[in-house]
Amino acid sequence: MDDWTFNGSSTREYTHVYHDYPARMIPQVARKLIRTYGNNAKTLYDPYCGTGSSLVEGIVEGLDVFGTDINPLARLIAEAKTDYSMSNDDISKEISNFQNVIYNTNRKMNLPLIRNVDTWFKKEVLQPLGRIRFYIDEIQDVHIQRFFKIAFSETVRESSNTRKGEFKLFRYAPDKLKAYSPDPYRIMLSKLQRNWKGYIQFNEMISKLERKPKATIMGLNSTTEIPCKEIPENSIDIVVTSPPYGDSHTTVAYGQYSRLSSEWLSLTNGENIDSKLMGGKRLKILPTLPSEILNSVIGILYEKNPNRALEVAAFYSDLLSSINKVSKIVDENGFACYVVGNRTVNSFLLPTSTAIKDFFEYNGFEYITTHLREIPNKRMPSKNSPTNVAGETSKTMLNEHIVVMKKNKF
Repeated sequence: MDDWTFNGSSTREYTHVYHDYPARMIPQVARKLIRTYGNNAKTLYDPYCGTGSSLVEGIVEGLDVFGTDINPLARLIAEAKTDYSMSNDDISKEISNFQNVIYNTNRKMNLPLIRNVDTWFKKEVLQPLGRIRFYIDEIQDVHIQRFFKIAFSETVRESSNTRKGEFKLFRYAPDKLKAYSPDPYRIMLSKLQRNWKGYIQFNEMISKLERKPKATIMGLNSTTEIPCKEIPENSIDIVVTSPPYGDSHTTVAYGQYSRLSSEWLSLTNGENIDSKLMGGKRLKILPTLPSEILNSVIGILYEKNPNRALEVAAFYSDLLSSINKVSKIVDENGFACYVVGNRTVNSFLLPTSTAIKDFFEYNGFEYITTHLREIPNKRMPSKNSPTNVAGETSKTMLNEHIVVMKKNKF
């Protein structure tokens, strides 16, 4: 049986343990795609790399990997997860020093600019978080500093007043908040120790490779550009990715999820990342896309809800633009593997998997197959807002489609 579900498998091997993040591709899917369609591959690209699940798996298989993402927090995590340059002893020493120093300082710290800081943090956690941030800034080794930053990112979120298990920012109810008393020092130390164990496992795997692979991660939007200097045309052997399933307003708000950590780490200047994601800007007229079934569904949706149809069309227009650019960098006989879900909007099932197939065929690719996968453990919201009306929700997709395309000869 061709099983792509991997129910019960650990998704926290190697550096995959580092940081939680919405809608992460589980490593087993990326691993199987690389081993099935990338036997002779030397290069891998993920145009929406997020925190780098596919990149880590590519490195473990000895591939040079490239990733792009516009979310600076996601890139920071991906850079840390693909970094195998640190010595285990140096990490251990820094963690020990942190443990010795952080509990023995009462120095008052200047805090970074956090919007509505009193809403999202209790006063008693602000100075501990400030001291941790100050300690990290004093670390001289940039690799170890980054290792500490991603542990701090999770510490910030778990020390905040936002409800855990949510992607968007929702404050705890007053009764829950009254009894809530997080310890940033304890949280930070537990994240460091957990991540160190994952790094040791990752580093051991890399040490077995004859050739040490490289990771290149860039802050670019693949709908508008893919840098030809770093990723020339016809240079990528396999693309393994999981693009957003829809606009961030009604699916996964990556910017909201990242906001508190990004502000504590001074990664952004208050910019709205979600507005820059696919579908972030609404169209004024419906486009004609190279997918007959998609055009049909959007057209029917337009008759019922024109504004929602334009939002949906904006997402697919951006997805097409990205696929047009991705297609150019894939080498002859190379593969593009897209893990997607078909979501429902206004009770209409959007054929995203078929649209991706059609978009790649429009760019000269050959359709190979679509693997169906149940979603037992991918972190997604249990409900979304299909009508975009407050209070109206429905269950999100329970399956993923793994669309595999192959680039034909030039």
